[in-house]
Parts: sequence; structure tokens; C-alpha cells
Amino acid sequence: QVQLVESGGGFVQAGGSLRLSCAATRSLFSFYAVGWYRQAPGKQRELVATITSNDIINYADSVKGRFTISRDIAANTIDLQMNSLKPDDTAVYYCKDCSGYDCFRPAVLENWGQGTQVTVSS
Repeated sequence: QVQLVESGGGFVQAGGSLRLSCAATRSLFSFYAVGWYRQAPGKQRELVATITSNDIINYADSVKGRFTISRDIAANTIDLQMNSLKPDDTAVYYCKDCSGYDCFRPAVLENWGQGTQVTVSS
């Protein structure tokens, strides 16, 4: 099982930027896809973006045009560049390996990491 560790969260004002990083304990080529997900207080965990091992990318409508997911092969990380942040982006962000349609159903994924907190003030 791939182990993934999130980092890069923090506190930022609305309109600001943050870059999250997801470090894998083994080669990123050994899995189907990795997704970034988030969970705000009192809400269900939701998909933010996914990227497959052959660079097929999907974004949630709420982050399209503002967030960019990418793979850094040399560093063995999946990064999430977040621009034009809004208070509604405040959540704990998680990265998780996934496969097929399950990437779009975070409720069925198991063994989540600790995540990284992102707080956007208005």
C-alpha cells in the first residue's frame, strides 16, 4: 500500500496562494492515480483534483481555473498549487491513492493520512 504524507498547509488571506505537497513512500508510477481531497468542518470529504500515472487530470468545478495538480517525478510528489483562495477553501486537505471510479468517491477510500490544514481568512 502506498503511503502518502501531506504538507504545505497554512493560514492565508483571501486571494492568496498556497502550494501543497504529497510525498509518496514508493514510486508514483506504481499506482493508478492520486487525488487531493478536502474536508471542511461539518461537511463530507470531497474531491478537489486527481491525476493519473499517465497525467489524466480532473478538477472539481469549484476549483477549476484556480488550482493546479501536478506530478514532480524527481521529488516523487504530487503537488497542488492553489491560487485565488477563498474562505470556502478552508478545510483539511488530504492526498490519497485511488483507482478508477473510486477516485471520485472519497467515501469508499480507506486509510487516510493526517492531512494538512488550510485556512483562508476573508
